[in-house]
Parts: sequence; structure tokens; C-alpha cells
Amino acid sequence: MPRFRLRFLLQEFDLVGPEVVLGRSPDCHITIEDPLISRRHAKITIGDGAATVTDLGSRNGVRVNGRQIDGDAEIKDGDRIRLGTQELLFSVVRQKDRPARPTGYMRVCHACGTPFPEGSPSCPHCGAPALEEEDTVSGMMVESRRNWTFQLLGEVIERALSTGRAAEADRLMRRAAKEVDDRLAAGERLDADHISMIASFAVRLARLLGGSEWVAWALTLHRRQGRMLADEVIDRLEELDLGATPDVTAVLTSFVTWFRSQPPPAPSPDLTRLERLEQLLV
Repeated sequence: MPRFRLRFLLQEFDLVGPEVVLGRSPDCHITIEDPLISRRHAKITIGDGAATVTDLGSRNGVRVNGRQIDGDAEIKDGDRIRLGTQELLFSVVRQKDRPARPTGYMRVCHACGTPFPEGSPSCPHCGAPALEEEDTVSGMMVESRRNWTFQLLGEVIERALSTGRAAEADRLMRRAAKEVDDRLAAGERLDADHISMIASFAVRLARLLGGSEWVAWALTLHRRQGRMLADEVIDRLEELDLGATPDVTAVLTSFVTWFRSQPPPAPSPDLTRLERLEQLLV
């Protein structure tokens, strides 16, 4: 009778049936701390020498070898299962194969905060050597902040906004905002395209929900980065009914006043964009 195994990063897990549940909840058989993974995301069912993966109604779905499954799908040796931003390799174990590496413990890097397997001599993210006094955590951990794929997150938020699911879009945007705020607090400077993308989503969400909260967040993000808004963000602002949302007008006025107080930029698209913003306030 074959046995089955999942490989994730530097760890391997023997799958003991009849069911193995995967998700963010600590009650799952395999817990994966990724913000795009549901608390009970998927399960692997084992029986009669075969294995099947089932989506447990997760928000972001399950992919096998890059294709999203509808309900469940049989999995075979070498198949890659993607949950959120994480990919796990499924394998069939033969008797001559070496034993699986136990779950054991994960160290938390003293330099960058990334969890990594306890047996590694150094952090795979920043290269800092492992220290004896570093914190350890049990189970299967994912470094969600630095490994969070903005592209995938953007696809999920885009889908929620496009279908008018305001509550879901708001929940996802709050995760994104925390990610951005944490990176800025750590002294990181974000890519301009990432800033424009997430700011555009914030303004679109403001249009769905009403109020100024998400517009204020988007403009504050640009102020913290010392940037003028990109054209795509201004396009979204032009879609707002400023007459019905005076709070947004006040926030926008504050941003224009701030930008005017900065050293005058050389002739550039920034000046044209500033004029577009000021037109919104007329």
C-alpha cells in the first residue's frame, strides 16, 4: 500500500488518512500561516491507494498544477498544490524512500523576522546565521509578510471590487493596508507600481462604501513615500461624487496643499497631475 507525503519549503509531512485538513486554523492537521489561506482551506482524502484534494469552500480556491479545481481533484505523484501564495508538492512514497523529515520546530530569524527550519545554519531570506537564543515555533509556518505576492493579492481584491462585494473587498484591503504599513514601518520603500495598484483599489473601495477613510489612506500612503498620485489613481478619484462626499474633498485639499508645500518639481507629469487634482476641487 503506497504512502503519501507533502513537501513544503524544507519540511516534509507524511499524510495519515483518512483525511488531512489544511488551513490557517491551529485545529487543522497542517496549519499554514498565510493571509490568503482560509481557516479550513482544503482537505486531502486518502483511500484505496489514491488521494484526492478537496476545496472546503475557501475564498481563494485551490490550484493543482496551476489549474483551479472545482470541488475536488485526484492528485498524483509530483502534483503541485497551491493554497493562497503557498505551493506544496505531493508525492507517493515507496518503501525504499527515506523517512520524512519531521515537522519539528521553526526558528524565527533575529535579523529579519523570517521563520525557517530549525536545522538550517542560516536564514534563507537574509543569510543571517542561526543563533541558539532565537525564538522557535512549532508546526508549519509561512513568512507571510515578505512572501506575500502583491500580484495574487491584487487579483483577489480586483475580483471582489468588480463583483461589488464591498465587505469582502474591505476585509482584503485591511490586510493589504496592514502589510503596507508594516513594510513602511520597517523602513522599506515600496515599488511605485505596487503603490499605484493598492491606492487605486482603495479609491474604488471608497466609491463602493462611501466616506473618506480609504481615500485618506491612499493619499497618506503617497505622502509617506513623497510621491504624487499616478494617473490611474487620479482617474479613480475623478469617478467619485465629491459633492456628495465633502469629507473626501477635505482630504484631497489637504493633499494638494501638502504637495504645493514641497520643493517645486522640475517640469514633469507631476505638475499636470497636480493641475488635474486642483480641477477636482473647483
